This record gives sequence, structure tokens and C-alpha cells, in this order.
Amino acid sequence: MCSDDTDLGTMDAGQLAKLFESGQASPLEATRAALDRIDRFNEAVNAYVHVDHEAAEAAAKASARRWGQGAPLSPIDGIPVSLKDLTDVAGMPAREGSLTTSAVPCEKDAPPAQKLRDAGAVILGKTNTPEFGWKAVTDNRVHGTTCNAWNTQLTPGGSSGGAATAAALNMGVLHQGGDSGGSIRIPAAFSGVFGFKPTFGWTPQRPPAKAPLLSSIGPLTRHPRDAARMLNIIGRYDYRDPYAIRGQPEDWGTDLECDLQGLRIAYSPTLGYAKVDRQVAARVAEAAQKLEALGAEVVEIHPGFESPINIFEKIWFTASLAVWSQCDDKERKLLDPGLVSNAQRAQNWSSLDLFQALEGRARLTEQLEHFNRDYHLLMTPTVAIQPFAVNHETPPGSDMRDWEEWAPFSYPFNLSEQPAASVPCGFTDEGLPVGFQLAGGKFDDVRILRACTAYMDAYPTQYPSKPNPAEG
Repeated sequence: MCSDDTDLGTMDAGQLAKLFESGQASPLEATRAALDRIDRFNEAVNAYVHVDHEAAEAAAKASARRWGQGAPLSPIDGIPVSLKDLTDVAGMPAREGSLTTSAVPCEKDAPPAQKLRDAGAVILGKTNTPEFGWKAVTDNRVHGTTCNAWNTQLTPGGSSGGAATAAALNMGVLHQGGDSGGSIRIPAAFSGVFGFKPTFGWTPQRPPAKAPLLSSIGPLTRHPRDAARMLNIIGRYDYRDPYAIRGQPEDWGTDLECDLQGLRIAYSPTLGYAKVDRQVAARVAEAAQKLEALGAEVVEIHPGFESPINIFEKIWFTASLAVWSQCDDKERKLLDPGLVSNAQRAQNWSSLDLFQALEGRARLTEQLEHFNRDYHLLMTPTVAIQPFAVNHETPPGSDMRDWEEWAPFSYPFNLSEQPAASVPCGFTDEGLPVGFQLAGGKFDDVRILRACTAYMDAYPTQYPSKPNPAEG
């Protein structure tokens, strides 16, 4: 049994597994600790939209029996996990944040859910997302708004905002997100946690995302080691995903111990075109100096491409048009007005416009892959601004129209299909988290995870002990 001075609700997957193996704690205790944190915190932040206490406890009891027999199914057997509400989980609804979907529970698991279940992980429930994941903040007409754990009047970002808030408060240990334009990395930065978008195709999903040519499934956790533990389960080929590719690493990085000697990191504070908040820029510049102090060679240089916002929006808004076109008149009235606006902007585009955007995407990918021949990794801010008020797509009072304008650093790497991570690197004067991004060439996923681990081991971050309401 767990000793009284051990808070299972604050532990990572590695610590819990050691306790399970030694018999000092059980998966049931860890699950109840996670459920207790959900019960205490979720009302303030709305990270979870569905929680199944009974099924979670049943899975935890089965895991406890396996550990007691010395036969766990995997190193994450008994670890509490969550899945994003865009992912099908048997026995739970998949509303996808949309009034056009059904509340009937799913009959089958999507690949991430099935792989986690087969590994013995304890599925706690589903986390919130904007409608079909279309924007980089988290609110919808079905489940409402998810708040930032550091200041509940601010957004945690999106579209995996529920997962990021859950990770920040450790309402569960491993959290699955999805990233088509920054939907893992943006909320990771705003929430002060680690988020990783793998190389496109290495983490299978089914059914396909609404923008399947851009989307990657990945983890949001408190540390890269837990991200690697999760990727060793969900990052495996599955024939059900038509975009899935083979060749995943045999080990995503169980042993991530490394130094950064010999690692060449290109540091681009703006990518040559972005406007960045002064405090965000300062924290990321400090992180670049810290990486250099750890032994990396850090060179300030821009990769040399122009902003690909028009390329991305041609693909992204066309995906919104596809959603809108599949709805009848009644359903269209139920959709998020912002999603509808994107769809309507795409209505006047031609197939040639989309084809030219795909050509532009190919040129960007070639340029970034060529850049990675000279530099192992590319470092930028994750997001250009600080978290802003909930229930807005762009900062109130700004002249911005679309979320892509305040998140210019993330979607280039969805276009290029390259892996990228967001790493917490300090706080603003207002106490809000800042993150930097590390991206690499295709299939350099483990290299990124190792560099992120070296940084976070040397410079541990802080997490909120509970949701923080705004003062005043």
C-alpha cells in the first residue's frame, strides 16, 4: 500500500511503475488519486468532458492483479491516461465538440485508444476540444470552454486544450492530443507542459482527422520521458490509418539520457517574419543560452522561407469547407460560426488554388529538409504571444482575424510533416508559461526527445498545485 507521505497524484509514469512493481502502491490507488484530482479541479477548468469512474476503477483492479502476478502488459500498465474528444473510445461518446454529432457511445476504439487499452493503461475519460479541432483555442457549443490552469480567465490554447490543462494539473499522467497546425504544441506552451508532434504518419489514427494531410497524434505530458513512454505504445503502425507509415523507432526513447555535445541547433527568434511578444522572446532567448550552456552549438539564423500562412489556410479552410458541405441546412446552423466563416472563404477557391498550395507545401518541405542537413534542430518560440482571454479566437483588441496570425511558428512543421516539440522555458512577469519549439528533419523524433529531456532535466519547471483564478 502507498505510504501517507506519497502523493500519487503528482507522480509520473516511471515513478508509478516502480511503485507498482515493488508493491508499494497499486494502479487502483493511482487511478483513484487521478480521479480525485479530476473531481476537485475539473469544475474550475473544464478539461474533461467525459469521465468514467466505474470503468477506470475496473481497469485499474485488473492491472493491479497483473502487477501482483509479475505480469504487466507493458511499462504503462495501470497508468491513468486521457484521450482527446476527437478520438473514438469504446463506451464513451465522441462529440468532437459539435452539436452535429451523436451522444451515443462509440462501439470501437480508435488506434490510440486500442493500443493504450491493450497495454493495460487506465482510460479515465475524454478531454475537451473546439468543434472538430478547427481552431487554436478550446471552446465549443456542446461542452463549453476549457480554461488555463495558471489563470482560469485565460485560454489554454487548442485544439488539445483539455489535454494540456489536464497535464498541467496532473489529472491523469499521459494525455493524447492531435496536431494539424499546432494543436498539441500551442496548448503545451500556454499551459507550461511538454507537447510533441511526431513525424507525420508515425502515430496512426482512425477515422481520419478533418484535415488528414496535416494531422499527427501525439502526447501532452509533464516530461519528455512520459511522452516517450506513451509513444512506445501509440506510435506503432496500424493498417486502419491509410496515411500511416512503417519504420517507427523500436524504442522512442526509454533511455533519453544524453548530453548535447556536437548538436547543432539553429535558433530563429522570428523565422524572419513573425512578430513576437517581448517577454516571450526574452524567455526563449534565455532558453537558447541554456541549451548552449548544456553543450549544444546554437547559431542564430533564419531558415529562409517566407510565411506559409496562405499555403496553410488554403488547405485548412478547404477542410472546413469539406465539413460544411457534408452538413444539411439544419446542421449548418449548429456549426461554430468561425468554422462556417472559414468554409465560406474557401468557397470561391478553385481546385487549382488548392493544387498550387500543395505545390507550395512541397517546396517548403524541401527547403526545411535541406536546412536540416546543416543543422540538427531548429529552435523557435512555440507561440508568438502570451495566453489571452477565453472565448476569443484572437486576442481581444488586436487587429488579428485568424488564430494562424498569433501562432506562426507551429503550422510550418505540419506542412513539412516534420516532428516538433514545445518545451516549457519559464514564465512572464504575470506568471504565465512560455514555451520554445524544437523541430527536426523527418524521422528525427528521438533526437528531439533527447534534446528536450536534457533541457528539462537541467532546468525543471513548475506546475500549478490547483487551478488559479485571476486576481481581483
